[in-house]
Amino acid sequence: MSKFLNKGRIAALATLVIGGALSSCANVPRTMDQYNARQPESHNMALLGHVDLHARSAYHPEIKQQGSRWIAYVGHHGGPAKINPLNGRTEFNGTSIIDVTDPRAPKTLAHIPGQEGGTESGGAQMVRICGGNQLPKADKSKFYLLRSFGNSAHEIWDVTAPEKPVIVSTPVRGLRDTHKNYWECDTGIAYLISGVKGWRSRRMMQVFDLSDPAKPVHVRDFGLVGQEPGTKNPLPDNQYQMHGAISTGVKGNRIYIGSGTNSNGVLQILDREKLLKGAKEPTAENLLYPQVSILYTSPYMGAHTTLPIMGVEVKDFASNKVSKRDLVALTNEAIQHECNEARQMAYFVDVTNDKTPFNLSNYQVPEAPGGFCKRGGRFGAHASHENQPPMYAGRVMFYAWFNAGLRAVDMRDPFNPKEIAYYIPTITDNTDKRCVTTPQGAQCKVAIQTNNVDVDDRGYIYIVDRADTGMHILELTGSAREVANFK
Repeated sequence: MSKFLNKGRIAALATLVIGGALSSCANVPRTMDQYNARQPESHNMALLGHVDLHARSAYHPEIKQQGSRWIAYVGHHGGPAKINPLNGRTEFNGTSIIDVTDPRAPKTLAHIPGQEGGTESGGAQMVRICGGNQLPKADKSKFYLLRSFGNSAHEIWDVTAPEKPVIVSTPVRGLRDTHKNYWECDTGIAYLISGVKGWRSRRMMQVFDLSDPAKPVHVRDFGLVGQEPGTKNPLPDNQYQMHGAISTGVKGNRIYIGSGTNSNGVLQILDREKLLKGAKEPTAENLLYPQVSILYTSPYMGAHTTLPIMGVEVKDFASNKVSKRDLVALTNEAIQHECNEARQMAYFVDVTNDKTPFNLSNYQVPEAPGGFCKRGGRFGAHASHENQPPMYAGRVMFYAWFNAGLRAVDMRDPFNPKEIAYYIPTITDNTDKRCVTTPQGAQCKVAIQTNNVDVDDRGYIYIVDRADTGMHILELTGSAREVANFK
């Protein structure tokens, strides 16, 4: 066990000064009258470290062990160019690289500029990391970063020396949109969310063989029936846009796809082998061939993240003939400020028989007593973690919940998920405002916007902020830590 995760550490929460604001924590929810954006709120979770990410809006973090070091890669939304203090240059938001070997003293190593553009059109939102010793045809001494480049391309970088990243290849360029990708390190197969000319949706999927990062090989394009080029029954372009895919690899032989992040959500389950080996021409018949099943949500629910969690042992079912369940943790995305939309939540979908998926339960953060709809910015679900180290797999789920921060949920009984911990960071002088239009004109507030979460194999938890507040590194404490399986 890591020296940083001392099991005997007392559960009392430490105070930490960030941006000149004193952090004090309470283990009971605050009412709106008690709310102070300059004070964090916490229960069973402690803040270890913080890095400001040079005040860049952050989307997706991924943490990887590289030799004796642990490195965090953070993809950024687009935004105005800012000074990179590491080199004094003005750079558009791209990818930040941070050494988090000591989570109490994270150190920014590099920033790779992204594409010029606004929040969704520029930057380099997604990051995935594979070691060359995992990829079948790569240089075994290398580490590789796969990232989106604005809305126009996907790139691969050599990050063996994370302080000095070097471009390797551009698998595809000339796109009209990109978003969340997934990379199987043991096979090299990557599922890239793209906007390809001729397709009826600005987000669908391109499959590439990136087992040799220097020589990308296009495998096929894929989307929902009605999105393919030349279709006579097109789906509306503003509905069912693909958001991301997560694969269970060769062994699991399934791919779980989420489309429609905020409304008209779709959970699509594919046979991985049929996807890769089936006919490539994008006809309706060929698109349906690998489909195992499809689950449509109600129109006001989305499907942002579709995380498969296989073989969850339900304790109360121990005496039953069938005690395990295969699940998908399906998470919606809130997109409107101050609750000007349907509430976006998280769900557990039973896929034990994946031909007939159905919903078991949901989890949400109550609006009261915290008054989250009035705090400013978005309130509601956005994404779950996707890495599943043994101490959390099938036991604890982590959700980024915008102005309600990070939430930890005990999922051992997926029929009755239970919140066990949370952390809402303090704003800093860098935190950007969020505005809504009212009859009296624009009204703006400054609030935390926890955007995404990742966990590393040591058990540390990383959250990044959409409103320029940076990255926070956390750990579970108290009774929540006992739910996890630290050994």
